[in-house]
Amino acid sequence: LDSIPRCTAIIIICHLCCSLLTGNVSHKPPFTGTKPALNIVNLCLTSAGMEPFTCFMDVENSRSYIDELYSEENYKCQEAIVCLKNAVIGSNKKKGSIISQGIVPRLIGLLCNACKPLQLRIDAGIVLGSLAKGTESQVHSLMRYNTVEVLIAIVFDPSTDERLMETCLGALQTIVQYPFAPLDLIHSDINNIKRLIQIASSTSSFSCQAYVVNIFVPLCHTSHQQKNLCQADVIPFLARLMTSENTTLQVPALKCLAAMCFTNKSVSNIVHSTYHAERSILDILTLLLSRTRDVQVQLSASRCLTYLHRSGSLPAEDYRIVYKTLPCLARLCSDEFDEDTRATAAETLAYLAEIDSELQRLAAISNHLIASLANLVRCPSVLSRQGAFRCFASLAANDEEIRKRIIEMRGLMEEVLSGLKDCCPEAEQHVKTKIINKLGMDRIFQLLGDRDERVIMKTLGLLRNLLSKTLHIETIMSEHSSEVLRAVSLVLDDPHPPEVKEQALIIISNITAGAREKDYVLQDEKIVKKIRDFLVANDNKLQMGAVFVVRNLLDKSSRRQILRKWGFLDNLEQLLRMTPRDSQFYEDIQHEILRFDYSEDH
Repeated sequence: LDSIPRCTAIIIICHLCCSLLTGNVSHKPPFTGTKPALNIVNLCLTSAGMEPFTCFMDVENSRSYIDELYSEENYKCQEAIVCLKNAVIGSNKKKGSIISQGIVPRLIGLLCNACKPLQLRIDAGIVLGSLAKGTESQVHSLMRYNTVEVLIAIVFDPSTDERLMETCLGALQTIVQYPFAPLDLIHSDINNIKRLIQIASSTSSFSCQAYVVNIFVPLCHTSHQQKNLCQADVIPFLARLMTSENTTLQVPALKCLAAMCFTNKSVSNIVHSTYHAERSILDILTLLLSRTRDVQVQLSASRCLTYLHRSGSLPAEDYRIVYKTLPCLARLCSDEFDEDTRATAAETLAYLAEIDSELQRLAAISNHLIASLANLVRCPSVLSRQGAFRCFASLAANDEEIRKRIIEMRGLMEEVLSGLKDCCPEAEQHVKTKIINKLGMDRIFQLLGDRDERVIMKTLGLLRNLLSKTLHIETIMSEHSSEVLRAVSLVLDDPHPPEVKEQALIIISNITAGAREKDYVLQDEKIVKKIRDFLVANDNKLQMGAVFVVRNLLDKSSRRQILRKWGFLDNLEQLLRMTPRDSQFYEDIQHEILRFDYSEDH
């Protein structure tokens, strides 16, 4: 092999690789032992100065039992599928290897074959269910073999053994959670939903009930789906599970009910009037808000009642809302609960109180809610911060006193500014205008006068991002030019560190570049003198910031004589003498000096 040319070795390798990977997926593969071939491949690779293959090792290691999977002798096939089942559990790599070898059709064939032993069929279903717990791309691969159709057919077959049905329901439950799952296969016939409810009757196994209710969770988001579920009497079914005293059944049942009630008045009215075991669903939900219940049960039940209220089926003054739902959500926002729970509770509370000033007032004085939300804002998760901000916005929608309490929370405005600053650069113009109008220039002045330098920097960052696009600059400056320039001037006048004043200079530069209709900056003599003086300041940040402003000012030839008159050219020449010749900054200054003599007719 040492004498084999490199290109010849590669050709041999390619042929051997093809032999290793090909085979008729619906029959036993045409080869039974790959180790000798793999050894030859790796020997060729080594001889060619290349790394040996390791990617086929999984195939080689599993080949013995995969070969037996295609055996017509049931006991051999059973042993093979047990090995396969153990191999794929918990390993996405093994799952991918099995799928890529084309074994899924064989598994489906075994699952569907009523002539095969029951345990063999169950194990085939278990392997398919395990593959469905792999990566999204692996689940996509399963779908190509009509796996969902096969599972549904077996589940809906009245003659299917209960254990096999449980296995197929488990696999189906896993697949339908994906957004690309073909849910219409279930919704296409209302009898399918009725059949699932029948399968999950009170006399059925716990597993069957759990699988079915989890299958319903992604099936209830559109109005058409909700209508089908109602017509199939899913609400009494959910009510029964809600009273089961088992969290595994209660939580998905509550999630399904909440999704059905969300912005759906007709469904909410049905829920409002439905009873189970002589108790109304409203009373059942209210009982589930008790702090003795599982946290997720409390949260899910409170979401149900929130959506019932917002759909118009439950008035804001109802005791279940005022004295049960609202306090429960406020309590779930506190630090004793995990971050996801707090974030969801805050989002839900925001929605509950969004349009009712009395609920806003009650929420604001509930269970240290504002302090809890302030802590939630400081969490790293985007969803947590979003939930807290939305709740703050909801609470402060109508009451000036609540707004004041929120604003005066220590450190809170810094977090709010961070959030606003980060979202502003790409925001639409109307959003930026709304931010300024809601926050108010008086509040911006107050923040710029804060003793905490971080607050000042973030306020300047907010202003800089608000004034970041030409159209937006024109619009904002046409309404708020005097306030914006006064705010910037305030920062330039105060004894702030150079990096703070540098941010103010960037804002001025943005205005000079973006304001086409009017020379806002040149009309403010105080700011113009500051920029001129910063050119020869003893700090490089101030010098560079001032040069940046001058660069944008010089873009209009009509400004050049004005700047020359104000002494900008003299200061630029002085700055040039102060700057090392071998620096980029020296070249930048020199370029701006030359522009003073540049004519647009040049």
